[in-house]
Amino acid sequence: MTDIALEIDALGKRYGRTWALQDCSLQLPAGRIAALVGPNGAGKSTLLHLAVGLLKPDAGQLQVFGQDPRGNTATLAEIGFVAQDTPLYRDFTASDLLTMGGKLNRRWDGALARDRLAQLGIATDKPVGRLSGGQRAQVALALALAKLPRLLLLDEPIAALDPLARHEFMQALMGAVAETGTTVLLSSHLLADLERACDHLIVLQTARVQLAGEVDELLARHRTLVGPRTDGAPIPGVAQVVRASHTDRQSTLLVRTDGSPIDSAWIVHDVTLEDLVLAYLAAAETRAAARTASGVLA
Repeated sequence: MTDIALEIDALGKRYGRTWALQDCSLQLPAGRIAALVGPNGAGKSTLLHLAVGLLKPDAGQLQVFGQDPRGNTATLAEIGFVAQDTPLYRDFTASDLLTMGGKLNRRWDGALARDRLAQLGIATDKPVGRLSGGQRAQVALALALAKLPRLLLLDEPIAALDPLARHEFMQALMGAVAETGTTVLLSSHLLADLERACDHLIVLQTARVQLAGEVDELLARHRTLVGPRTDGAPIPGVAQVVRASHTDRQSTLLVRTDGSPIDSAWIVHDVTLEDLVLAYLAAAETRAAARTASGVLA
């Protein structure tokens, strides 16, 4: 049986009366590079902070390699974390930070981090506050990898970087993962960068998991259909209509198939990762608006 790096079951986290996450369940197999996708406020940072033990769930449970990470020093030693905006002590040099990391972590490979920074041409004797945003992100990644984590959590590490810096960061990440076999959960809304690097997808919207699974399997199970305007009647071969748009005579549907042949009245197209993510995000938003409206009317 495949090892599970991260497992959550009916997980919920509330701030006051607002649920940042609610009734979330998923499994992330070990060895994957997973994209955690969703708009701002969807709960991505909250999920990562729960996974690294910085927050306590209000409902359900979360386990990292079968253990609750909160207060569990053995499990926390297995987790690397790069928080949003890559916070670092700006007056410290990269060399200072590597020395500090070696004193704070029982398992530490400072040589690995120094080699990675040398390959990237990043000075280790300059205060990190004087480095570019892309260089700071690379220092933060090198520090996280020096911990030799089994699970690496990255919270929007490339959002503020220019396209070249994003490309260099993702290349460094993929190279490091190929060498170490580390499981990665990467939060971002930059789908083009994620599509090149990630083999697993988790879509968060309105505080809930809307979709999760292997990217290739999800793409294989979804199609776009174009055909005569439909009134919502069942379509052979279709298990679920995720998103629909209509003109007077034509309907365009993004659907989850059931494995059987699709009605020949429809023209069938493959979907991209962007198609899939946007469809599930929009469907969740529509459902949330409908619930709000019915609540107001009630």
